[in-house]
Amino acid sequence: MRHEYLLPQRRSRLTRRGRLALFLGTLLAIGAAVLIPMLRGGEVPETPRRLLIPEGWRAPQVYAAVDRQLKLPPGSTKAAVATAGLALPAEAKGNPEGYLFPATYPVTSKSTPALLLAHMVRTANEKLATKAVADGGKAHGMTPYQTATLASIIEAEAEGRADMGRVARVVHNRLAKSMPLQMDSTINYALNRSTVDTKLSDTRIDSPFNTYERQGLPPTPIDSPGLEAMAAAVAPTPGDWLFFVTVKPGDTRFSATYEEHKRHVAEFNRLRASTGARTGQAGPAAQ
Repeated sequence: MRHEYLLPQRRSRLTRRGRLALFLGTLLAIGAAVLIPMLRGGEVPETPRRLLIPEGWRAPQVYAAVDRQLKLPPGSTKAAVATAGLALPAEAKGNPEGYLFPATYPVTSKSTPALLLAHMVRTANEKLATKAVADGGKAHGMTPYQTATLASIIEAEAEGRADMGRVARVVHNRLAKSMPLQMDSTINYALNRSTVDTKLSDTRIDSPFNTYERQGLPPTPIDSPGLEAMAAAVAPTPGDWLFFVTVKPGDTRFSATYEEHKRHVAEFNRLRASTGARTGQAGPAAQ
C-alpha cells in the first residue's frame, strides 16, 4: 500500500492589527443591523401626551377637550360618536353621556376620537362592573345605566366626596316616597348651563330633565361621574334626609323635615345677601 507523506498545514493567525479590525467590523455590522430597523420602522418610543377628563364634565366638554388635544376642527369628536361603535347599553340609545369616564388618558400620534371615546366608555363599563358597584346596584333594583344616571346627579350636587353618601340617601329616600327629585343640576343640564340660581320659571320648563315636575330619575346621566359617586349611588349613607342645602362652601345641611330645611334655606339666603355673592347651592325643595 502506497503511503503519501503530507506536509503539515500551517494555521493562519491574525496579527494584532487584524484582530482589532475584525472586532471593529463586527461591532459596525451589529450596529447597522440594529440601526436599520429603527430607521425604517421608527421604533423610537413616542412619549404620550395626557388628556385629563375631570369628574362632572358633560359630554360636550369632553368632545371639545379631545378636539383640542388632537388639534382637530371643533365638532370632530362629536361627529365620531355615530361611527365609533361604542360599547354602550341599549338604554343609552347611542348617547355616551355618563359613560365618558373621568380619568387621565394617554394620547399619541395614532390616537383618534373614536379610539379615545372607546377607551373612556370601556373604562366606565369596567367601573360599573366592579363587584361593589354591580352588587349594590342590583340590591337597589338598578341597572348599570340607572346607577350611572344617579351617580351623575350625586357628582353634580355634592360639594365634595364627604357629602356624596348623604346626597345619595336624599335621592333614594325621595324615590322611595315617590317624590320628585327637584334637583337644580338636572334643570341646569336641560338649560345647558351651570349655576346656583334656579328661578321659579326654570322649574316649569318643558323638559324630561325637569325633575321638579317629573318623578324618577332623568332619562340619561347629566355628566361623567367618578367611581366615588358610583359607589355612593349604590351604598348611600343611612339616614332619613329628604332635603339639603349648602349654606356656604364646606357647610352642607341635611334635614328630614321641611321646617328644618326652611331654616337652613333662610340661613343660606341671609349669608348670600350679606356677602353679595353666591355662597352655596340649594338642594331639593319641599313638596
